[in-house]
Amino acid sequence: MPDSKNQKKEKNSNGTNLGFEEKLWKTADKLRNNMDAAEYKHVVLGLIFLKYISDAFKELYEKLSKTKGANPEDSDEYRAENVFFVPPAARWNYIQNNAKKPTVGKIIDSAMDAIERDNASLKGVLPTNYGRPALDKQRLGELIDLIGTIGLGDKENRSKDILGRVYEYFLGQFADAEGKKGGQFYTARSVVELLIEMLEPYKGRVFDPCCGSGGMFVQSEKFVEAHDGRIGDISIYGQESNQTTWRLCKMNLAIRGIDANIAWNNEGSFLRDAHKDLKADFVIANPPFNDSDWKGEMLREDPRWKYGVPPAGNANFAWIQHFIYHLSPAGTAGFVMANGSMSSNTSGEGEIRKNIVEADLADCIIAMPSQLFYNTMIPVCLWFIARDKKNHVPTKQTGTHRDRRGETLFIDARNMGVMIDRRHRELTAEEISRIAGTYHSWRGTPSSRHSREGGNPGVYKDTAGFCKSAKLEEIQKHGYILTPGRYVGTEEQEEDPEAFEEKMKRLTGKLSGQFKKSDELEGEIKKNLKGLGYPL
Repeated sequence: MPDSKNQKKEKNSNGTNLGFEEKLWKTADKLRNNMDAAEYKHVVLGLIFLKYISDAFKELYEKLSKTKGANPEDSDEYRAENVFFVPPAARWNYIQNNAKKPTVGKIIDSAMDAIERDNASLKGVLPTNYGRPALDKQRLGELIDLIGTIGLGDKENRSKDILGRVYEYFLGQFADAEGKKGGQFYTARSVVELLIEMLEPYKGRVFDPCCGSGGMFVQSEKFVEAHDGRIGDISIYGQESNQTTWRLCKMNLAIRGIDANIAWNNEGSFLRDAHKDLKADFVIANPPFNDSDWKGEMLREDPRWKYGVPPAGNANFAWIQHFIYHLSPAGTAGFVMANGSMSSNTSGEGEIRKNIVEADLADCIIAMPSQLFYNTMIPVCLWFIARDKKNHVPTKQTGTHRDRRGETLFIDARNMGVMIDRRHRELTAEEISRIAGTYHSWRGTPSSRHSREGGNPGVYKDTAGFCKSAKLEEIQKHGYILTPGRYVGTEEQEEDPEAFEEKMKRLTGKLSGQFKKSDELEGEIKKNLKGLGYPL
């Protein structure tokens, strides 16, 4: 009888087994010595990717070796099976046989170059800096030996998504180790799962213009697969301004065989929109919060600002209008935003929000709990935008949604989530289901889960302290402030402190030059604070 202690697996709140992934991380993390996590992640994830494609190649190589008339060294044989061709000097057994040599770094760099030469889709993607003197070659050899102990790319392990689990777990751990900067490439899994469950991107064009390491895309594909859809029914588009993060994204998608059009340029989505003519069925994103360096002063006449010119000192409403601009006539968007987006009235933001609400685009606003993200401890919100609330176009699963013109759903989820460690909170599977189910019930359409199980979404009801369907007139009475606490009957959430601090700097700096007397300045500040929704 097996030892129950040895068989026991740790689980997080979403039920994900953290067995060998956690052990592998702890061992790999010890090997990084004094290397910064931001640098080390490319060392580790590059080797994991190399092991994966080598495993998949080896399995097909052995099959071709036994097949009459097949040539196991013909790269076309592998392309036909959607497997990356790995040249001899890049195969894992060759790398591992040379792991103890002082030249192992250069050997890996040459291997990465060779793989890119034989696989056009990986051109410029793989890390090639293993030969640098600062990288401890003994530790590198130990890391190679460690990764060599796990099967990743053969058919059995592909079916279990072993690599996907390791990769996703490592991305999360690196985001944690990097702290604030880690959030630039990784969005917490439970937040991504909620966005996907709400939007249900079964079929059509999915777009993320600030895609990081591609987590939104991976979850979209998982969602389709889990609900008996066809992966080929969705087309994926993305853009990323950080080249190293773009490489992570390309590798993250490549290991899962996801074909996507992911663009990279230094200028970013605002200055150089790589998918300018794209009209997406779904936009899913987690943009940088309160970005004050988005070069807004260069884009004052941009056609994307249909609902108002966003302030040069904060990109929140530039992102929101960028998402709206890229939606198809019946498209929907779900994205993360700083809490200030729901209530700020400074620098014209209140007027932009008013215009968006008056255009009847705001479908649902969710107040989220704090500590869900690696890059900020402040609470955030989720916005859901619908270009067509009539929804006269039938969806793949459920037919038409009900006509909800002039209505917006508010959900207060601030008290949800469980702490998974001292600093991070995570939504449970049950909480994700409750929030998404409420949204689907309100829209009058079963969620994918209800539809698959032959059930129905139930009749939507306002629930004090949790959800409220508000008419446009009620939102107008609240001055177009969208904090769910105002509508569901709970305390209002504070605007995020980072945004407030930046606004106060701009406000006091601007006003001090306009008012000579201190009482005039104080009066104007009070007036603006009142506009922000702060009681005096």
